[in-house]
Amino acid sequence: MIKEAIGVGDTEVLALEDACRQLGVETYEVEFETLQRAEKGFLGLFGKTQAKVRAFIKTSPADTAAQFVKDVLGAMDITSVEVKVTEEDEGAVIELEGEEVGSIIGRRGETLDALQYLTGLVANHVDNSYYKITINTGNYREKREKTLEILGRKLAFKAVKTGMKTSLEPMNPYERRVIHTAVQKVNGATSWSEGENLQRHVVIGPDGNVKPRNDKYRGKGNNRGGRGRYNQKPKFTAEKIERAPINEGEGMGLYGRIDK
Repeated sequence: MIKEAIGVGDTEVLALEDACRQLGVETYEVEFETLQRAEKGFLGLFGKTQAKVRAFIKTSPADTAAQFVKDVLGAMDITSVEVKVTEEDEGAVIELEGEEVGSIIGRRGETLDALQYLTGLVANHVDNSYYKITINTGNYREKREKTLEILGRKLAFKAVKTGMKTSLEPMNPYERRVIHTAVQKVNGATSWSEGENLQRHVVIGPDGNVKPRNDKYRGKGNNRGGRGRYNQKPKFTAEKIERAPINEGEGMGLYGRIDK
């Protein structure tokens, strides 16, 4: 994307400075072309023509995203956080470092998620194409993902053991997919999403394709005096069932083009 501005001044230098002020950059950061040279009028007074200069800078989605994050942090009066950008295929990772990152993360990462969502919208507007933006700080994303994986497996085993389902708190599409993936590794358990928009959440329960069985064993000697065990509680078998991943954000960042 190219940002440009046309500056006007009594000289070409002043016209260039005027264009750069409009762009919010220094003169050494832009490319420019002279549209009209300054000309003195009759007797140096009448018919004077001012110079016109077109200054422009080429901006990438990553640069635009980083600048947006800096502007938001400035508006939040957060000045001690450093913004680092690493470009990747079809996207970029923005790493935030500093003493005030806690206030950027927010409760369960809600503030960080919101900032990432808005930054993604800004970045995608540059070339009108999908550009994945991930904002991280202090490996928070990795730690959060690990916590969700542990939670998903724990509740999956609980569902197999008790036959009861559990509803989790609302999560964004990416986090819901982390839960689904963790549950799918536990045979006898399954998960699905319920609710709409911001209230969409994951429910974990026993897999309906796995039928409970009632094991009946008899002691040594069978019908010849042995003690039978007829009153055991039903158990869920650990049958292996192939299940396709639930599309809750595969290959996407938070809030990225999700239909489920």
